[in-house]
Amino acid sequence: MKYKKIRAIISGGGTGGHIFPAVSIAKELKKVNPDNEILFVGAEGKMEMEKVPAEGFEIVGLPITGLQRQLTFRNLMNDILVPFRFIASIIKARRLIRKFRPDIAVGVGGYASAPLLRAATAMRIPALIQEQNGFAGLTNKLLGPRVQKICVAYEGMERFFPAEKIVMSGNPIRPSMHPYTQAERLEGLSYYGFDPAKRHILIIGGSLGSGTLNKAMKAWIEAGRPGGEGVEILWQCGKYYKKGIDEFMEGRELDGIKYTDFIARMDLAYAMADVIISRSGASSVSEICATAKAAVFVPSPNVAEDHQTHNAMALVRKDAALMVKDAEAAEKLMPTALGLVLDTERIAVLESNAAAMALPDAAHTIVDEIYKILGE
Repeated sequence: MKYKKIRAIISGGGTGGHIFPAVSIAKELKKVNPDNEILFVGAEGKMEMEKVPAEGFEIVGLPITGLQRQLTFRNLMNDILVPFRFIASIIKARRLIRKFRPDIAVGVGGYASAPLLRAATAMRIPALIQEQNGFAGLTNKLLGPRVQKICVAYEGMERFFPAEKIVMSGNPIRPSMHPYTQAERLEGLSYYGFDPAKRHILIIGGSLGSGTLNKAMKAWIEAGRPGGEGVEILWQCGKYYKKGIDEFMEGRELDGIKYTDFIARMDLAYAMADVIISRSGASSVSEICATAKAAVFVPSPNVAEDHQTHNAMALVRKDAALMVKDAEAAEKLMPTALGLVLDTERIAVLESNAAAMALPDAAHTIVDEIYKILGE
C-alpha cells in the first residue's frame, strides 16, 4: 500500500487508558510517512496534556469534562456544567478543524473524543474510532453510527456497533512486548536480582497502584506467606501507596519479595515472570496476550460499564487467564496465584491460549484502515 501524506487529527483521553493507543497510532502514521501531520485533541487539565507533548506531538485541550457518578456536591456542580462545556468544546473543535484541515479524524474513546468526532463528522470529515475494551464505552457507542470504521480488540462487538463497520485490529501495545526467550528471562531475573531456580510472580497495579492488590499482598504477608516456598515476587505497589507500604514493610525481613512504586524496565519484568497478577485494563490484557503470559486478573469495579470484567472474561472463557473478583481478592488472590505459579502444565495451557488471542500489529492495521477510508 502506498502511504501518501495526510493530515490526521486524533482525539481521546480524559483517562490514561486512552493515551497510549492514541500515541501508538500517531507513531505508526509517522512511520509509514514521516511527512504526515498530526494534531492531538484532549481534555484540558488531564494527563494527555503532558503525556502527548512528551512523545513529541502537538496537543490542544478542550474544556470538556466527564459525568461523575459518585453523588457529592462538587460532582453535582460538575455534572450541571457538563452540557455547557460540551457545547463550548464542539465550538472550539469546529474552529480547530477549520484551521488544521484534517483528512481524517481518529477517536480512541473517552469523553475527550466526543466533541471532536461529533464536530468532524458533522463537517463531512471521514472518521475512525478505536474501542479498546470488550464492553464499548458510551462515547464510542454514540459515535459508532457517525464514523466509517470501528477498530476493536474483542469478538462480539456487534452488540454495540454496526457489523459492517467493525475491523478486528487489537489494541496498540509497546513494541517491547513480545513472547520472550529464555535468554531474556534470565536477563530479567538478573536485572531484578532473583534466583533462576525459583518461580516468579509479577504484580502490576498501574502507575498509581491498586489498593486491592496491595491489600491482598499485605494480608498474605501478615498470614506468614503460606504456600510461598520457592517463589519470589516483584510487587509494583504504585506511587500513591508507596509511603504506606514502606511503613508496613519496615522491620519485616522478607527474602524474595521486592516492591517498588514504579517499574521502568517493564519488558524485563514481563520476561522474568512465570505468572502476572494485574488489573484488566485494555492495554494490560493486550500486553499479556502479546507476551504469552499466564495471568490472574482482578478487574477494577471502579470503571464505567464494568468493562474490566468484560476484558478479563474474554480470556477466561477461552481458558487463557484466571480471574479473581475484587471483593474476594484479599482472601483468594495470593492462594490462586501461588497455586498457578507452581503448576507448569496449567501455565503452559494459559500461555498458549493467550498467545492465540494476541494481535501484535494493531497500530499498523489501524493505519491501513485509515488509508482505506481515504481511498488509498
